[in-house]
Amino acid sequence: MTKVVTTIKEMQNIVKSYHRQGQTIGFVPTMGALHEGHLKMMRMSVEDNDVTVISVFVNPLQFGPNEDFDAYPRQIDQDVAAVEAIDVDYVFYPSVEEMYPDQLDITLKVGRLAEVLEGAQRPGHFEGVVTVVNKLFNIVRPDFAYFGKKDAQQLAIIEKMVKDFNHPIEIVGVDIVREDDGLAKSSRNVYLTNEERSEAVHLSKSLQLARELYDKGERQSDVIIQSIVSYLNDHTSGHVDEVAIYSYPELIERERINEQIFISLAVKFSKARLIDNIIIGDEKY
Repeated sequence: MTKVVTTIKEMQNIVKSYHRQGQTIGFVPTMGALHEGHLKMMRMSVEDNDVTVISVFVNPLQFGPNEDFDAYPRQIDQDVAAVEAIDVDYVFYPSVEEMYPDQLDITLKVGRLAEVLEGAQRPGHFEGVVTVVNKLFNIVRPDFAYFGKKDAQQLAIIEKMVKDFNHPIEIVGVDIVREDDGLAKSSRNVYLTNEERSEAVHLSKSLQLARELYDKGERQSDVIIQSIVSYLNDHTSGHVDEVAIYSYPELIERERINEQIFISLAVKFSKARLIDNIIIGDEKY
């Protein structure tokens, strides 16, 4: 039976007891509205650890003034039912007031890694992410924490934060989970119209095109980027916000590809901005 915990003190007391017993704790932080991508990470945690904790918390610090904090889907009863079915032990479900009872006077600053891609589009977003993840890590004290590669920039930033702040946590990057037609699963897919949903499959197809070009020997970033942009313009009605190629996990923009790379794209439909990516030459990732 999955237990829902709403206070920091209770969650800390629970994990202290497991640590005293020498048991390992796996952790999956989420904002709820769970889909198969989340559940895949949770299944991995359940298999790998003695205890699995997930969090469901829509973090206001990572939403900009014109973003969808109030409209972000909240469905805690469905989420709890979904994780009960895969034997998650605890759902940490705090309120905003519980997580942020006072104004934050001490905050974390993300440097160069947040100045590109999503970070450039959403100033302050990753500061909000690392602030809440740091708090959650200190509350749950996991041995392993699971993050999806769909948010590959976030994954790189969390790994660097763990290294820089000496968190005794192993970060596990989990492959993107896709619909049968290739669309990356996302809580924001529900905002798509029927026509946009049929077009959205072409995000992943454009990345397949990029891999084919790479496999055939293309190493000029601008050639691959232009091929993706042209394909998306031809096959979707969305606005192509960005297509970029960076080294990974360093996130340094490359004109010529000669190392492990991260190809990222963002397409803005009428009510949803979708992201997708591919990591090529991925020995670790």
